[in-house]
Amino acid sequence: MRPPYLAFEQVTKRFGELDVVAPPFSFEIGQKEFVVFLGPSGCGKTTLMRMIGGLESLSSGAIMLHGVPLGPPDRRRGMVFQSYSSFPWLTVSSNIDFGMRYRNDLSKEEKRERREHYLEMVGLADFGEAFPNKLSGGMRQRIAIARALASGSEILLMDEPFGALDALRRERLQVELRRIQKEDAKTVVFVTHDVEEAVFLADRIVVFSKRPARILSVVDVAGTLGTERSLKVRDSDAFFRLRSRVLHMIRESAGETE
Repeated sequence: MRPPYLAFEQVTKRFGELDVVAPPFSFEIGQKEFVVFLGPSGCGKTTLMRMIGGLESLSSGAIMLHGVPLGPPDRRRGMVFQSYSSFPWLTVSSNIDFGMRYRNDLSKEEKRERREHYLEMVGLADFGEAFPNKLSGGMRQRIAIARALASGSEILLMDEPFGALDALRRERLQVELRRIQKEDAKTVVFVTHDVEEAVFLADRIVVFSKRPARILSVVDVAGTLGTERSLKVRDSDAFFRLRSRVLHMIRESAGETE
């Protein structure tokens, strides 16, 4: 029997006397799945994502990829944060190249082709020689996404990457992210506290309680809305019903049901 693609096995996390992830957390994520961690601020969802990336240690348990425990950061896991993580002294093209700096398995020409492919995919093909400080916030986030993809990441870890954007840019990038994830067949773990964003993006939503993190529910969004997402989905009755259901879970967990 093949092991699950990505699995949390009895994971816990403590900072001193503070329980962040407890009781032991177990969960599985399928290959090419888009999973959203949703919960109140400070509940431990970002800590869990950072543990996947190797940026946080585990107090106990293991996180397994293809049945093998994950260790320090490597290029199989790309991360995109809320803050714009492009390098302002490098052009857009050079930012993408930076993500491939340790790809000794690629020739110079293969790296160039890969860079052009991902610049095209994220809609920045005409901005390769521009510097990030001349671009909008949404475009700078697309640089970070392209760099993570070009590096060869199997898993894209995204910590509220659209949180600093205005509503219109955020909505556009959400649509773009679903398209990119489908075209490039990546597994995505996305952290947010925005219920509408979670429902629009996810194949499944893991709804967390307040700290220490425990799973309140796992919501099968794809089973309700399907896997194709467009802005029209936001206007559907199914979307509104699902959003209300998830929001009620969050309110109930926080004791705000009145």
